[in-house]
Amino acid sequence: MSTRDEQASPEAPALISAHGLKKSYGRTEALRGASLDLRAGEILSVTGTSGSGKSTLLHCLSGIVRPDEGTVVYGGEDLGGLSEDRLSRLRRDDFGVVFQFGQLIPELTALDNVALPLLLAGIRRDQAGRRAGEWLERFGVRGQADLRPGEMSGGQSQRVALARALVTEPQAVFADEPTGALDALAGEQVMTALVHTARETATAVLLITHDAQIAAYADREVVLRDGAVLSGSAEPAGQEAARREI
Repeated sequence: MSTRDEQASPEAPALISAHGLKKSYGRTEALRGASLDLRAGEILSVTGTSGSGKSTLLHCLSGIVRPDEGTVVYGGEDLGGLSEDRLSRLRRDDFGVVFQFGQLIPELTALDNVALPLLLAGIRRDQAGRRAGEWLERFGVRGQADLRPGEMSGGQSQRVALARALVTEPQAVFADEPTGALDALAGEQVMTALVHTARETATAVLLITHDAQIAAYADREVVLRDGAVLSGSAEPAGQEAARREI
């Protein structure tokens, strides 16, 4: 597993490049020509008010939905031209996604939730279980391995969701308001765990948030307004990001 000791360099290559993204739902324009780069190994926050298009941007960048116009390029491939099967494999192997409420499978234990992406990738059950346990340990929830989502706190469930997103050692993690349903302390614990692990594994993170304190964990911040990235908004998120490193 790769490691890194410092934030992504501004000269780091683009891992994912989006240009001119447009997406509408009925008469509602969610994205209006949004463009940005997610650099290899960086943590990038996307902020904006409710309805600014943040979640739609994340869905397009991660291949969950296809834009009506524009391109999303990853590994030299335009996601818009890929088959659904290929996109599914990308989301399983190369991308990890974390939602506000975790979206763990309620019938499965924490260990089985984390092991699931590995099992879907063809990893043997004993190996998948061992790796899942290691990732639960990294996020400080190894003691909850046999619990189901309804038996855990919100902060514990969200750390299990982070372990599930990172267990395949993806190139990028897309986190959509990962602390939005948590209190301040649990949110800080979740973000500290995410940032520490992303730094350690050189994983790029796209962080969607409306909270300035959460955005401060990032290397850079872009602001989305009315479906477009504001010109000149891709600036460092602030010195606090460095101070929060472990």
